[in-house]
Amino acid sequence: MAALRWLTPRRRSATARSVLAGEASAEAARKSAEAAEAPGSDSGTAEPEFPVHGDDRAAAFFDLDNTVMQGAAIFHFGRGLYKRKFFETRDLARFAWQQAWFRLAGFEDPEHMQDARDSALSIVKGHRVSELETIGEEIYDEYMAERIWPGTRALAQAHLDAGQKVWLVTAAPVEIAQVIARRLGLTGALGTVAESIGGVYTGKLVGEPLHGPAKAEAVRALAAAEALDLSRCAAYSDSHNDIPMLSLVGHPYAINPDSKLRKHARELEWRLRDYRTGRKAAKVGIPAAAGVGAVAGGTAAAIALHRRRR
Repeated sequence: MAALRWLTPRRRSATARSVLAGEASAEAARKSAEAAEAPGSDSGTAEPEFPVHGDDRAAAFFDLDNTVMQGAAIFHFGRGLYKRKFFETRDLARFAWQQAWFRLAGFEDPEHMQDARDSALSIVKGHRVSELETIGEEIYDEYMAERIWPGTRALAQAHLDAGQKVWLVTAAPVEIAQVIARRLGLTGALGTVAESIGGVYTGKLVGEPLHGPAKAEAVRALAAAEALDLSRCAAYSDSHNDIPMLSLVGHPYAINPDSKLRKHARELEWRLRDYRTGRKAAKVGIPAAAGVGAVAGGTAAAIALHRRRR
C-alpha cells in the first residue's frame, strides 16, 4: 500500500476500499472459474436437453388464455360477435365488469365464467357450426394474432422442432381453439364442446367446460390414445386452476403465473417463465383500446361451440 502514502487520510481510506473491492471481485471471479472447471461442479454441469429430439412418446400441452395469448379467447371472440351483431349493446353492461375483472385480476372467476358461458350458448343457439367456424378465422386475424406471446410460441415451436406433437388445452370454444392451433402450426386443440344437431347449435353443452380438473382428464385420455408417456411430456399454464394438468406431466411450466401458481411452482421447483412487461401498469385499468368491443367480449362464446357427433 506504499503507493497510497501521499494521499490524505480520507482519500487514502476511499482509495484503499476501492482497491480492496477490486481485489475481492477478482478473487471471486477466480474462484468461480476454478469451480466451473472442477469435476462434478454444478456450474459446469449442463442442463439436460429439453425437449428431447426424436422422443415420439413425449408431447406438450399448452393452456391458451394468458399462456399462449394475452387475455381470454372468449372475450376476444365475443368482441367479434358483437361487431357482427350477434347481440345488442344493452347486453354490454352486464358483462363489462367480467371483462374488467379478467384484465385486472389476470384470472377467471368461476361465477363470471358461468354467466358468460350461459349467455354465449344462448347467443349462438340456432346458428350453424360452419358459420361460427368461418367467423372464428376472421376474429383470429382481427383480435387474436397480435396477442400471441412470442416467448410461449417459441416454446411450442421447440417441441415441434423436436418432432413432438403440441396441443392447446382450453375452456374456450373448441372451434376457436382449433383455429389458433392451426394458425400457429400446432398439432391440434382440446376445447369445450357445445352440442349441435344437423350442424346447428342447440344452446347446450356436451358434458362440462374443459376447465380445471377436466383439463387433466382430457390430457390423460389423449395421452392414452396417443400412447404418450406423461412423465416425458410437458405442460404450460398461467393459472392455479391448471395445477391438476401441470401435475400430470414430468415437465410442468408456470407461464406468466398468477400468484397462487407462482407460489406452488416455487415450492415444487417447477420452471417459471414470465413474458409480461409493465405488469403493475397493466393493473391500473382497462386499456382504451378495449372500448365497447372488448367489453363485449364478456358476452359471447364463454364456452364451446363444437358439433356433437351423432
